[in-house]
Amino acid sequence: MTWYALQHKPAQGDRALTHLQNQDIACFYPKIQVEKIKAGKRIQRLEPLFPGYLFVNLDQTDPSWAKLRSTRGVIRVVSFANKPAAIADDVIRHVKDSLDAVTQQGGLRSGEAVQLGEGPFEGLNAVFQAYDGEERAVVLISFMQKQQSVKIPISAIKR
Repeated sequence: MTWYALQHKPAQGDRALTHLQNQDIACFYPKIQVEKIKAGKRIQRLEPLFPGYLFVNLDQTDPSWAKLRSTRGVIRVVSFANKPAAIADDVIRHVKDSLDAVTQQGGLRSGEAVQLGEGPFEGLNAVFQAYDGEERAVVLISFMQKQQSVKIPISAIKR
């Protein structure tokens, strides 16, 4: 069994995945959590790691090859010289192992401890509260024996 890449129709990756799984074909469609700004608000959503592509694990002699091109949502099998391009198992394994690390590198979460790296509060420890637009964040700092809410540039925050 070898991994191969399939190109899917725009915005139909989940549809292609569902139809391939209904045919009992082993599939891998890696997605990661990303932060986007929509209408001035930060939102989290799942997006494909490789937009436009998903991976299937098939044997060269598997009769499912004939069904791949007619599967809903699938455009074609990625090929070179009219032969499907095989992907090494190590590459797929590395992508699977790396997905958790990529997800953890996402945006800051409310309550996360941070350090301020520039500006008048440089070197102080703080607690991240929320994003304030695209460029700023709200953090809590201990200042004059009180918790103070301060808006600072996102670039000033260190994890």
